[in-house]
Amino acid sequence: MGSKELKGAGLALIIGSLLMIVTMVLHPVGGDFNQLLRIVPIGMISHSIAILSVPFVAYGFFGLTIKLKSSSFISYIGFSIMFFGLVAVLIAAAVNGLILMDFVKSYEGASEETIASLKPIFVFIRSFNHAFDYIFVSAICLSMFMWSAAIIKTKAMPSWLGYFGILVSTIGVVLFASGVELLHLAGFRIFIFANVAWILAVGFILRKGEQPTSAQL
Repeated sequence: MGSKELKGAGLALIIGSLLMIVTMVLHPVGGDFNQLLRIVPIGMISHSIAILSVPFVAYGFFGLTIKLKSSSFISYIGFSIMFFGLVAVLIAAAVNGLILMDFVKSYEGASEETIASLKPIFVFIRSFNHAFDYIFVSAICLSMFMWSAAIIKTKAMPSWLGYFGILVSTIGVVLFASGVELLHLAGFRIFIFANVAWILAVGFILRKGEQPTSAQL
């Protein structure tokens, strides 16, 4: 991947990050059936934007992986982990924002008894999404840590970026391991915005086209 392609990867990360920010800003707060019914349009829009961000972020991270090729093992393992994380968030967004919204809309006008009978389905969908959210949270923390470690070792990018990534990913892991709920909307937004700040920084640096040093891992 040449300099032009790396700059394109940086642009992809910037676009993907901005789409993620828009998703978090628009993301509605769920609730009971009536609340879900009210947020169907914005729910579908926000999650569609989240799905759209995935290929941009994936290509951008591939560019970062190539940028850190002198640390190929750590870099490619980080990309592999992130790949599974992006697949997980893609599934979660599709289920929560498209399948669930369409399911809720199909029961508009149903009786209270019918709506009450749907509760086990909503519980299942919530648990299903939480499982994939956990995978995404774990993947983004681990991959960011690996890429940041590679950045510090190779000096292919500014060292402060590596230290910042390690700080953010470590805090995320510690909070997650301590039982702090990151999957509620407020906690998830804070987590995503912290990660987006790092991703945006990576994107701008790739766009700038800084040349790596000869340092090897």
